Amino acid sequence: MAKETEFKYVEGCKGVNGHDKVILREVRGFSAEVYLCGGQVTSWKNENGEEMLFISSKATFQPPKLTGGGIQICFPQFGSHSSPELHGCVRSRLWGIDPDPPPFTTNSCNKAFIDLILKHSEEGVKIWPQRYEFRLRITLGPGGDLMLTSRIRNTNTDGKPFAFTFCYKNYFAVSDISEVRVEGLETLDYLDNLKNKERFTEQEDAITFESENKERFTEQEDAITFESEVDKIYVSTPTKIAILDHEKKRTFVLRKDSLPDAAVWNPWDKKAKAMPDFGDSEYKHMLCVEASCVETPITLKPGEEWKGRQELSAVPSSYCSSRH
Repeated sequence: MAKETEFKYVEGCKGVNGHDKVILREVRGFSAEVYLCGGQVTSWKNENGEEMLFISSKATFQPPKLTGGGIQICFPQFGSHSSPELHGCVRSRLWGIDPDPPPFTTNSCNKAFIDLILKHSEEGVKIWPQRYEFRLRITLGPGGDLMLTSRIRNTNTDGKPFAFTFCYKNYFAVSDISEVRVEGLETLDYLDNLKNKERFTEQEDAITFESENKERFTEQEDAITFESEVDKIYVSTPTKIAILDHEKKRTFVLRKDSLPDAAVWNPWDKKAKAMPDFGDSEYKHMLCVEASCVETPITLKPGEEWKGRQELSAVPSSYCSSRH
């Protein structure tokens, strides 16, 4: 093995169709890939080289939307069906390497990271008439944790504030969607995008079973499971959410700051067949659980900055989340 002084924690290279990308590596074998187009994370692998993000086999890697999958940055809006830019315009922009990143609160042992920057463009102003500066740090920790930190500043010169919604759209790779459980969102309110954003409260499912002496007991099922299309935005969520994959015996843990909501999405069979960049049966092997701010938009005055962060980790499935 190469000496640590020779190890490349960060490497720029060409990706699919010649698009610029950056590879982050850690000594123990963890890796992540980031495309400058969209500032999109397209790969996150564990020490065994196993991919933990879902990318559709039909992804074209062609702008304006680079891929169906990975981790996509949704700004300045998320899920607004009244706009042609359903999940914001930055997913189709080319990001640059930040030459002068601000100090980030980060572990000093993290060496695999990249700082990206995106500013408004005159063409972009036609879509969203605001001036902004968006800084994004993507970090791969020594233990394989993947961290994304966004800093958005209002740079309007006309004195006007602006409001926005935001989402880290995380496509997790799972073995079988029918065997996946999500912990941390049970009993919470959610907006159902399949029912015109009507508000509901998640109900715990009761399980009835018999003991050996024929006594009947009822327990509450304390996790969310999936058996049909889902497109929900849970509001006022905890800072920690767990996605348990029974077959892989693996749990993804999502931790988030300044992102009070969490979107959950799977297209299921009918919608998957209607999506051009999505395989007909690929819905079985993915689940989006997304750190977001949707219900109450963030408002910034000129010069003000917002910071939102998420951290993803993968641990053995003996882990159980706690809302406390």
